[in-house]
Amino acid sequence: MTLLDPVAVGRLERLRATMRAESVPVVITADPIDVFYATGVRNMTVFSMMGASRFVAVFADGPVIAWEFAGSEHLATDVTTVDEVRTAPGITAVAGSRYRSAIDDFAAEIATLCAEYGADIVGVEGFDHEVTDALRANGLTLCSATEVFVESRRIKLHGEIEVMRDGIERVSDAVAHMVEHLRAGTTEIEVWSHFHQRLIATDGEYVSTRLVQAGERTFPYFQEAGPHPISHGDLFCIDTDAIAYGGYGVDLSRCYSVGAEPTADQRSLHAKAREQLEHNADLLGPGVSFSEFARSAWVVPARHAPWGYYCLAHGLGLCGEYPYVPLARTGDTYDFDGEFEPGMVICIESYIGDETLQQGVKLEDQYLITDTGSERLTTAPFDPAL
Repeated sequence: MTLLDPVAVGRLERLRATMRAESVPVVITADPIDVFYATGVRNMTVFSMMGASRFVAVFADGPVIAWEFAGSEHLATDVTTVDEVRTAPGITAVAGSRYRSAIDDFAAEIATLCAEYGADIVGVEGFDHEVTDALRANGLTLCSATEVFVESRRIKLHGEIEVMRDGIERVSDAVAHMVEHLRAGTTEIEVWSHFHQRLIATDGEYVSTRLVQAGERTFPYFQEAGPHPISHGDLFCIDTDAIAYGGYGVDLSRCYSVGAEPTADQRSLHAKAREQLEHNADLLGPGVSFSEFARSAWVVPARHAPWGYYCLAHGLGLCGEYPYVPLARTGDTYDFDGEFEPGMVICIESYIGDETLQQGVKLEDQYLITDTGSERLTTAPFDPAL
């Protein structure tokens, strides 16, 4: 048993409790993140995002059956959370001309299992429509497995939080390692590669975005890292978006000055971004409604407002998760219901961009909602020069 096994067992117990509460007797997923959530088995995660190549069925009152990629069945053997391992059939078009007959066989297999364990409703996610059509043709009633997983993953277990804390330290170290190689004359992707290297070396998994930019490419936001040279005096921004140790997300954003003493304008942008970040973080707490949070959020100055970040905050677990809290617009009805709850992990987003300066600053921190307030989980320091 590894240190992560108890976390996987706890997640499966929570998933089954959620299924019972939602009256969904079985969920079948090909989403590699939810396969991992249910079983703790990691296998070719990024590859599995390209199509339904491995999947799992979880019965609320029955077995967990994993269909593993051919040749890798041994990865799920003798795993506490998996009762049976079968070989995954080729049920996507890339499998060739036989994929439709494979779909028919798979759907019949699922129907037989559901009859055996008395499952009349099946939660499904991550499959092509030909698969869902075949399941219905076998007399099964389908619903969304995604909604079940979203609800289960919404509140983090104690063990999950501890793994996230560990991952945060490792990612903070990877950011520091990257900054050691941040200098004029290098390119965005050269500097970013040092972050990747340390992330993988500390048992991280992958980075889900390419949000690294320098100089004028810091405005507007969402420019992807490329072979662009970094100049003396540039601002350099990174949004980690890392799937780190234990498969858990670590999401922080920092901005650094490259070589030169920052200008007054650069310091002003960073100060505003940090004020937005810290003001909104101070609003977090159990029972605070998303509407109350949004309407009390820091008001972005008109000069920067057209370029602000698209949401105020979002959940985090094995990846970006519920809730994605939208901004409140003056005069508009705020129709995003819900509230922050103990056990949620929330990322606060901040971006201040300036069209005249053609520069921007992106900051983000990760927080745990507690019984009495919130706890800042992020440990990476801000650039003292800014």
